[in-house]
Amino acid sequence: MKAPHLPAPRPVLWPLRPLDSAAVWTASNDGRTVVTIRHALLSDVTPEMLSWWYGHVSGTMKYAGEIRPRYLVWHPLDHIAYDVTSPATDGAVGPGARLHITEAPGRDLDQLIDIKVGVEQVDSQAAIISSRILGTSLVRLENEFTAARGGTRYVTRMTIGDRTAAGRLGLNHLAHTRAFPPAKLAAWIRHHIEEIGNLENFLPDLFRYRSDHEP
Repeated sequence: MKAPHLPAPRPVLWPLRPLDSAAVWTASNDGRTVVTIRHALLSDVTPEMLSWWYGHVSGTMKYAGEIRPRYLVWHPLDHIAYDVTSPATDGAVGPGARLHITEAPGRDLDQLIDIKVGVEQVDSQAAIISSRILGTSLVRLENEFTAARGGTRYVTRMTIGDRTAAGRLGLNHLAHTRAFPPAKLAAWIRHHIEEIGNLENFLPDLFRYRSDHEP
């Protein structure tokens, strides 16, 4: 398979959040690894905006004087491609949709994340996706949002592996050694803190001036 092409970096118009802006902790149990990230407050962002965003990532927006894919703006250095390979039954990005996501944390193709996931939930409380094989979750990413004074509290939970028999018999090993080995997981944590923090810089205006075709 041909390796993904790393597109030219987009201008970075705002500082990316540092790793220590979030609280991060990791727990291992039953063959699974769970990484929890409590992000700093997303100022001027509401749960309604986040629900809309996760349903409309695949559009375009004006950024640095050009019309660009929103996904490439979300993280202007690391993101490569975001494809809706199968929408939900209502044509939207919601439960039942399938996505193909490609990104290189730190612009390092040795840490490439090239993953196909299913959407489990998108609403004003959470956005949840997972990659599953034989009914077993290799990776599950839960993004939870709660309204707070001045913005939104945002907590991410990444679960690698599952409690199923298939997980214990080998898929958990695959998840930890192929999908997210330690170096890639560490790179992803930094990347994720940066991309979530970046939402407060463009999402309020994007949501305010969204197209009539994107309710």
